[in-house]
Amino acid sequence: MPRSKEEVERARALDLEVMDRAAIEDGFRAELPPAPNTGVGVLDRAVDVLDAVEAGARTFTAISDATGLTKPTTHRMINGLRAHGFLMHVGGVGYALGPRLLNLATTALRELPLRQLARPALEQLARSTGESAQLYVRHGDHRICVDAVESESELRTIVQIGASLPLGRGSAGKVFLAWGPPSDEGVDDIRQSIATTRRRGWADSYGEREPGVASVSAPVFGPGDHLLAAISVSGPRSRFAPLQAKRYGPAVVEAARQVEQLLGR
Repeated sequence: MPRSKEEVERARALDLEVMDRAAIEDGFRAELPPAPNTGVGVLDRAVDVLDAVEAGARTFTAISDATGLTKPTTHRMINGLRAHGFLMHVGGVGYALGPRLLNLATTALRELPLRQLARPALEQLARSTGESAQLYVRHGDHRICVDAVESESELRTIVQIGASLPLGRGSAGKVFLAWGPPSDEGVDDIRQSIATTRRRGWADSYGEREPGVASVSAPVFGPGDHLLAAISVSGPRSRFAPLQAKRYGPAVVEAARQVEQLLGR
């Protein structure tokens, strides 16, 4: 007997729920802050789903429970968001925010006056350490240098503004991996270093990206504790012994905090 459209949607939702239960643990209940009601129903429901996933909802049932949406509506919202790249389903993990959000975030970062706000902190960092200072933002599996202040020393590191560097090499890359989404490139050799970065609040590297070059980096967080950028100080490895790096660590963290205050965090 032919089934109605609503019956088909319900069956699909049920199938999706069964797959979720088989793939990952069920029973999660995301706790969300009150969401604004704009009067644009479809938009509000889509944002509710994204908020639920951001808060940790990984299954179809968890998303439906967290948003209060019916299962057929949840099914339609999830499918639509996946089609547009705002959501993805990862085997063994469940639902996660999709790659298109990262592209939008990168574009939004370019719109922020981040470079102008961070410039005084970079200049102060270069003066206080005597080394070159850089500001990076993430773009996919790379970090982009959006500003730099060179050291006055004859022997110094130079990173060109606009340079695209890998995440898996260098202290700034470790910052993005410690507080941001994982990378598709292999980083198994620096996993311990990434964990150390997150624990102490700053990263260091010695000859990882270029022989003879060392650096120390710290994260810059924006409102909502979202990672926006990384501030670095870099120079010849001969001037960056581990004890010296420990001295630079607090200076780089302080520079990052100055930028955060200007961003209203």
